[in-house]
Amino acid sequence: MSVTTPRAAWALVLNALVWGCSWYPFRHLEALGLHPLWATSLIYVLCLAALLAWRPNAWRPLMSSPWLWALMAASGLTNVSFNWAVTIGDVVRVVLLFYLMPAWSVLLAWLLLRERPALGALLRLGLALTGVVIVLKTPQSAWPLPTSLPDWLALAGGFTFALTNVLLRRLRELPEVSRMSAMFGGGALLAAVVALLGQSQGLSYAPPAPALGWMVLVLLTGLAFLAANAGLQYGAAHLPAAVTALIMLTEVVFASVSSVLLGAAELQARTLAGGALILAAAAWAAWPERRASTSQQAVA
Repeated sequence: MSVTTPRAAWALVLNALVWGCSWYPFRHLEALGLHPLWATSLIYVLCLAALLAWRPNAWRPLMSSPWLWALMAASGLTNVSFNWAVTIGDVVRVVLLFYLMPAWSVLLAWLLLRERPALGALLRLGLALTGVVIVLKTPQSAWPLPTSLPDWLALAGGFTFALTNVLLRRLRELPEVSRMSAMFGGGALLAAVVALLGQSQGLSYAPPAPALGWMVLVLLTGLAFLAANAGLQYGAAHLPAAVTALIMLTEVVFASVSSVLLGAAELQARTLAGGALILAAAAWAAWPERRASTSQQAVA
């Protein structure tokens, strides 16, 4: 095993750790008066500024690729949905519903990439959807449908994250920095737009006056997101996609442990049972590819 392999794995673990624990700074920022939508926008403004300072021409392909604009929208809505949901909802429940993403990927790849799903993919889709039904069905609800804003946001975030991944595959020939600039720009722009619309509906509120406390936390969170994105880019480039997918599931572990220990989530039997099915479907999605890649390495 080369030295690159463990480094790449730890880089992905870093990404999962940052995202799994991102609920904490967002909740702290909300306590300081900064709504998670405005926090998301400011954090991605910092990330985009850092990227453009490093690669000033990264934005140019946006002028000629409509699909990059689609990536911007999908990535922006993913961040809006996830960051808002983990701030106001039960963190474990939100992360589990968000990880329905592999199931959405099957449907989106079928529609956008003309990749007809095999029987195994359809079975995984059914397994994941069964898990979601178990998580959502409560004694108080007649149907297994989302009953709160965090639930809707988590499901929407998983769908748009799946769309983001499909679009990244479609745009794989474009420079990496151009894809990153679209994603950072989407996070900054969409969060600000939704925040303004939310203010008119009473769902969000204006940012507070500049203060050292929340400004420093925004800066530190932005740096953490930059490090996480760098870890994802490095890890995904040096490991098979199946291994990347499995390692990224550690985000659920980080989110669950941190939120339960700090009182931001409640583990119920229904959540654990449904979550087990969702995570099993996600791990199963990577398993055939992992076996194939292992065989190839053995031959090599």
